[in-house]
Amino acid sequence: MPVYQFGSGTLFATPLTTIGNAAANPTPTQFGSLQDVSLDISFDTKELYGMYQFPDMIARGKGKITGKAKFARVNGKQLNDLFFGQTVSAGQTLAQLDQAASVPASPFQITITPPNSGTFVEDQGVRYASTGEPLTRVASGPTQGQYTLSGAQYTFASADNGANILISYTYSVSATGATVAVTNQLMGFAPNFSCVLRELFNSQQTNVKLYACIASKLTRATKQDDFLIQEFDFSAFANSAGKVIDFYDAV
Repeated sequence: MPVYQFGSGTLFATPLTTIGNAAANPTPTQFGSLQDVSLDISFDTKELYGMYQFPDMIARGKGKITGKAKFARVNGKQLNDLFFGQTVSAGQTLAQLDQAASVPASPFQITITPPNSGTFVEDQGVRYASTGEPLTRVASGPTQGQYTLSGAQYTFASADNGANILISYTYSVSATGATVAVTNQLMGFAPNFSCVLRELFNSQQTNVKLYACIASKLTRATKQDDFLIQEFDFSAFANSAGKVIDFYDAV
């Protein structure tokens, strides 16, 4: 019976602890909302020429296996285990966009209280609500169209009393999310992992296993009217036993 496959399949990755730089508590993971996976297997070839136009012999040289996975589900621990191999901690920093406020009377100050009992981190700018024009942050003595910042307290000019403004800022929360802290490492530092690509169609399953892989590129590109689709590029190599790739086909 002919074997066909349909759809993106399922891609699993298992961090390796015997080679590479494994993150703490490395965990097997599945690429969520997988869009597609591509595997490219290529070899160099060397031609031996004599006096004629076509080669007398061709030999295969160096081989290369590269892959790309496109997936939509965002998982900080997964990216750290497979791509960065560094530190994951609880909590995250979020951005508050255009929080509406009105400049009060003297002393013309607004103290930010972030959502969900968060902690103010960093100013991301102030705009007039009516025009969208940005205010200028100064060190002290603000005049109209300017403001100062001390901690989470914004101070405006008396001339802006009653002005409707939009404040953007970042804040941290400890109860949700995770933070992947990426620091500068020596050349060669990277986690390694194995991969299994599973395909199932009409009750026929085919699988591919890559024994040792290393990631080379991570792309996170947003679109105006579509979902964020991450692209994860990787390459395969031989493990300590010389194993590179297995094909498990339903034939």
